[in-house]
Formats: sequence, C-alpha cells, structure tokens
Amino acid sequence: MGLMPGDHSSYHLVYYCSGHGYGHATRVSAFARHLLSLDPPPTVHIVSSAPKQVFTDSVAVGALYRNADIDPVIVQPLAYRVDRQKSVEVLQSFLRKKDMKVLEESQWLKDIGADCVLSDAAFLGCLAAHQAGIPSVLISNFSFDSVYSYLSTPFIDAPPTPEPDLFDGLPAQVAMALPPDIPISEETLAPLVDEILSGFRCADLLLRLPGAIPMPSFSVLPGLPSPSWVDLNTRTFTEEVITHLKEPPSSHLLHPCTEFSDQYASKSLPRTAISAPLLVRSPNPSVYTAEGRRRLLNIVGVPPYLHNPEQIKILVVSFGGQVFRKPSSRIHSRSPSRAGTPGAFASAMTKSLNGIQREVALSKPSDLSKEYFPDPARLAAALRSTSLFDGPASVAASPGLPPPKPMTTGRASSLKIPGAPPVAVPMSPPNKFASKSPGKLSLPALHTIPPSPVLAREVKAQDTYPGWSSSVEEENEEDLPRLLPDDTWVAIVCGVSKEWGRENGEELPPGFYVAPRDIYMPDLTAVADALLGKLGYGTVSECVDACTPFVYVPRPLFIEEHGLRLLLESEGVGVELSRSYYEKGEWADAVQEAYVRGRDAKAKKRQEGETGKRRKEGREMARGLLDWLDRWKAGTRAMDPDPQAEEDTADIGHDNE
Repeated sequence: MGLMPGDHSSYHLVYYCSGHGYGHATRVSAFARHLLSLDPPPTVHIVSSAPKQVFTDSVAVGALYRNADIDPVIVQPLAYRVDRQKSVEVLQSFLRKKDMKVLEESQWLKDIGADCVLSDAAFLGCLAAHQAGIPSVLISNFSFDSVYSYLSTPFIDAPPTPEPDLFDGLPAQVAMALPPDIPISEETLAPLVDEILSGFRCADLLLRLPGAIPMPSFSVLPGLPSPSWVDLNTRTFTEEVITHLKEPPSSHLLHPCTEFSDQYASKSLPRTAISAPLLVRSPNPSVYTAEGRRRLLNIVGVPPYLHNPEQIKILVVSFGGQVFRKPSSRIHSRSPSRAGTPGAFASAMTKSLNGIQREVALSKPSDLSKEYFPDPARLAAALRSTSLFDGPASVAASPGLPPPKPMTTGRASSLKIPGAPPVAVPMSPPNKFASKSPGKLSLPALHTIPPSPVLAREVKAQDTYPGWSSSVEEENEEDLPRLLPDDTWVAIVCGVSKEWGRENGEELPPGFYVAPRDIYMPDLTAVADALLGKLGYGTVSECVDACTPFVYVPRPLFIEEHGLRLLLESEGVGVELSRSYYEKGEWADAVQEAYVRGRDAKAKKRQEGETGKRRKEGREMARGLLDWLDRWKAGTRAMDPDPQAEEDTADIGHDNE
C-alpha cells in the first residue's frame, strides 16, 4: 500500500552528523526535534561519531542514536589552530576504508527501510544513500571538500611567540610542541578532495544554512580550489564570492544530479538548492525572567549579590568541544601571594551547585531539576555534597558604566582556557561588591610571578571611550593584562570538568566562575552580555539568536569562518580578538567594544524574551522537507527549478538572503 500524501509517520529518516565540532551536533539535534514535533512524526535515526550525550535534546523526544565512524576530522591541536599534515593523514586513512564503509552503511539503510538520508555534513551518508537507491539531502553551511582544499592556502599560521618571562617558559613549550605550519600542495590534495566532492555530488537537495560558504558540489561557480575564494591581503572572501553568497542558491547554475545505478529507477526530482532558516537550539523561555536568570546563575555558583543585570555584566568564555587541560605542574610560584583558604576556591569551582541559597535549593529542588538537571537523584546528591552559600540578595544602587581601567595588581598568573595556550591572568583585589557579602569565599593563593609589561592595543582607549583620561602614570598602577573591562563584570568559563583545579592549586582569578559541564549553553548565552570563543556555527548561531555580542579568536585555516563572519556582520555583533591579545589576557577592550555595540539589541531581546520564532521556522523547514520527500516518492517533478520558486519556500523554510 502506497504512502498517502501528508502521512509521514511511516518515513524512516537517517541523519548523518559529522563528528567534527559540536556545531554540527547542536543543529542536527535541533532539526531532529523539529522533525519529531510534527504530527504524525517520522522515525529519525542519528548516526555520528560524536557521543550520544550531545544529542540529548533530540534523543529525549524519540530520536534513535547509533555511533559510527562516518567521517574524517580536521586535526586541531588547539581550538583555533589546524594541523595540516595530520589532517591529511586522517583523511587518507579514512578514504582507504571508504568503499567498505559505504557498503556497510548502504546495507544498513536497506535493512531498516530508510526512505531518505539527511547529512550534516558527512559525504559518506550521501554515498551510502546513493548506493541504497534513496535520496539524500545536504543540510549545512559548508562542506568538507572546501575545508580540505583550503589546506593548500599559502597563508602561514605561525605559532604564538613565546614569552618566558610572562609564563615561566610554558608557552615556549606549547609553541615548540606545535608542528610548523606548511601548506599542502594542491597536487596532493586534489585527488583526495575529489573523492569528498563526488560524495556530496550524490546529494539531491541542498538546504543551505546561514553563515554559508560556496558549495562546489552543487554550484558550478565558484569552483575549487577554495584558496582562490579568499583575498590574502584582506583575509576575507573576494567581492565575487561575497556577491555569489548574497544571491539565493536557487539562482545558481547547479551541477546535474548523479543518477542511481541501473538497478534503481531514475531520480524523480531535479537537483535543487534552497536557503534555509537558522537552525539553533532555543533557550528555555524562563531564562529571560528574573527567576530563571537567578536559578541559572545559582547553578553556576555566581552569588546572589551578582545577579542583577542592571549592575553586573556577564562574559561567557567558551571554546566548545575542546579539552580543558589541567594546570601544568611547571607553573610554580616565584614569590608568595596573599593568603587564602586552602581548597576553598577549588571547591567553589568544582561543585556545580555552589552558590545556591540553602532555602532556594531545598524548597524548590523540582524546579532546578526540571530545568537544568534531567536526573533528580543527581541533583539530590549534588545538594548533599555541596557547601551552600548564603549571601545578601541585593547590592547597592548600580554604579553605572564606569570607564575601563587597568586592574590594580602587582602580580600575574596563568589561566588555561579550553584547547588554548595559557592566558596571562592578573591578580586583582576582590570585586568591590565583595564587602557587602561577609560570607564570600576568601581569595585563593594563586601561583604568581613578577609582572611583565603588556603592549598597547591598536585602538587607543581614548578613541573608544571618549572622556577617558585615566592613565597608568596618573593612577600609579602596574600595566598588566586586563581580562575584564572593570569590576562590574564577572566571567563564566565553560568546558571544565568537575575535577579540574584540585591537583595543582587554584587557577581562576577573582570574578571568574566555572559552569557545570552539562550546562545548557543556549540558556547561558541568553544571560550573557558578551561571549568569548572561537568562530563556530553552534556558538555564532546561539549568539545571533540571543543577541549576545561575540568576541571571537579567528581560525585562519578553517574556511568556514569567512561565512560566519558575514553572518555576524549582517545578523549580530562580532569583534575579533587577535590570538596574541587573547593569550596575553588582554580581553577587556574587545569585550567592552562588543558590549557597547550590542547592548541596545541585547536589551531589546531581554525585554521581548523567547518568542518561539526559531522553533516555528524549524517546524516549517521540517514540514517542507517531508513534503519534498512526498513528491519524490510520488515520482513527480513538482519542485520548480526556476529561481522564482524560492519565493515560495514555505515548502522548506524561508529565504534568509
């Protein structure tokens, strides 16, 4: 009996998700949820080398998960650096097993009765669907043929300059451990890239996400190699490429479809490329309320007197998907620092519920459990094992927005951020609000070394902040790295394990807090006034959705970043922070600049709250995809290949161009 139009309950969709980075997983999980929200819903299988827990949102509502090695990965020794040679070696190893893997996956697709493959952005899934005689859909803002092709760019990604006086020799060892950055020849890359390209050429439909770069497996122009797309002088896409990306993909000249083998019928619909809406995980609506914000910050461990958004601003530091290295034993103290309570600061960092007022935690455990901890038993155990903090619920009137000043300190230490070299960290006095909290933990005894002068930023503070006349000489203060603009800011660091910091002392400066590993990032991004991290789709999309200004450290060898920069320019706020300033701990000016540029949009977003716009767009995109599959199954050619057809893309979503 044939499938009736609009009856999608019998459809089996297989979603192949690249294991490279959490951005793929977050949007795959988001779109799987949209598909499963339809009535009736299809069956959705997710296949990925990424761990099951990153798909928790969709698995919780019925998605089926299978772990499989279905794509190679770009090797990144640091969050923003690519090892070209090892990346090519990983690709070569994967391609040697490609034919066997395609055979295994295509047989599995037949065994489960799959109707269609979705891919983000694993070319193996498209190849397996082709061999199984079913259609495939590429849902992405880029494809890995372009990424691997870009490894031939003549741009040299030099390692950080060692400054042993500042870090006691540790960055020198980090730099020495990094291999020299040597471009891979086009002759070496071309046949490897062609194998990836041929896989994506099997896809029948492209749903191009915002933040896109050219898709050479669909559009005839611009073609590979991808280094030709970038102007080395400006480090941006050429004008021709930018013009191409501003056009709706349905207007582009496309490569023809790759027909099935003779054992299957001809493909029933023309090859099509369409703009899709932003796929992003939505925050919980309650996080935009005072109560929801308070709950989230309690869980992070931020004391209540720092919860008022009119008085305190929050910087979230996240280099998603990277390993947070523990402090090295090579970082040692050269001189004593102020006394602290041994172990107290480490306890504050490692206990995820530190900071929840006792009466709140014990009277409303169900609320906390429901919104942030899926397992109530885990919450109860955390409450039993956590030293809860009781502090005042309010602070004095807002001091306003004082001009940024150097942090008054005479010592410096180092801070490890996920996947990155050590960051220069100044020891500063307690936050000026600390005196209002008698119960506040005392400062840790951080390992310190003598101060080192820091270079001035390219943009003078007087140019950025009119009226600011304070100077180091006037204040008689040391020139040291400034992580935060002033003491009305706190920082929340993501990606650290609960055991971090126990072995080698306390490494976080005052005003810094550690988020639990399982914190729901869209909620944290929503409460943030700025976010610092690497350029990746997951972080960019969540910042755009929450109107959170993004301070990003560039990844010059990962070509996707050029499309994401364009997205930030058109839909959000992005401020680049060079690696040298990031590693020196000179974050403050970039953070302040991003905050000032984005604060009006952020205030408006906080006032309107979570509107459900992204969920609505995602459901429309999901419904349109299944309608397209209906037409495929019916053997029609109903989708008009004419560019004008994109104006009617209620079928798939909406045009973001």
